[in-house]
Amino acid sequence: MSVRRLLVLPHLKIHNANALSSPFTIGFPAMTAWLGFVHALQRKLNAAGYPSLDLVATGVISHQCNLQTFQGPGDFVHSIIGTGNPLDKEGNRSAFIEEARCHLDVSLLIEYQADEETQQLMRQPDFIEVISHQLMRMKVAGGDLQAFELPLLQVLDDSDEVAQGKVMRSLMPGFALIERRELMQQAMEQGADALDALLEYLTIHHHCTEDNDGNVIWKSQRKVDGDGDKPGWIVPIATGFQGISELGEAKNQRDPNIPHRFAESIVTLGEFRMAHRIKQLDEVLWRYHTDLNKNLYLCQQAQTESKETANDGFY
Repeated sequence: MSVRRLLVLPHLKIHNANALSSPFTIGFPAMTAWLGFVHALQRKLNAAGYPSLDLVATGVISHQCNLQTFQGPGDFVHSIIGTGNPLDKEGNRSAFIEEARCHLDVSLLIEYQADEETQQLMRQPDFIEVISHQLMRMKVAGGDLQAFELPLLQVLDDSDEVAQGKVMRSLMPGFALIERRELMQQAMEQGADALDALLEYLTIHHHCTEDNDGNVIWKSQRKVDGDGDKPGWIVPIATGFQGISELGEAKNQRDPNIPHRFAESIVTLGEFRMAHRIKQLDEVLWRYHTDLNKNLYLCQQAQTESKETANDGFY
């Protein structure tokens, strides 16, 4: 029997998170933002007296995402709602750079590992106070963490699907973010380039039919497979970076001890799936993955055998 240890951060209320997840997509923040936040939390907890604590994987469950855009009457596209805060020293509104923001209500499911001594420390009542104190001092995806419910620790048998399902149902109503890169791979194996493969699943197709009485009926839908199955609530999601220059040094780089390189975002497909539909925790947990031979720095999920490749259209 293997044991899976979880730290649950329920209902993080985040104000003004960065919704510009890549150079050409806005919406739910990139996975690098969530794993970066968890890595920063680990470093703070290591320094706070839990030296062997290792936060190894993270699941993201979205309860609400309020994208700050506006569409006026007759507008074809949405516009970004900008702000100019804070005011300058003379009380005038300062110039602002247009940026996409969103307000979020998100729960994080974090798998952790630690030695026996650190686990004993984590079982003490003051651990929840320590982690709450650290959370109140942190930014999440570039936004301000305004409120959260008390963190929870859970220990599960890895083979107990009933217990895993109970954990996921406790996060309802919510949508777990799942990687669907296999959809991109299948389309590219059939000859599509990466951007076409991405757009193929995101484009809404409008078509009409005419009934026997001459009435025209319009329908709108996204791509379905050959059997008419819908792939689910598919969204673009930024999952990492690819280096486009050699490792080296740059003027004023953040850490002089770490080599620098320029990189571009990697965007693939993801799916928001209702939490109660998750059968195994590995379906929702994201981990860092590095492939230096291809200059890839990724956040990935294990492609489990139980992952659904199609569903009945319900999220």
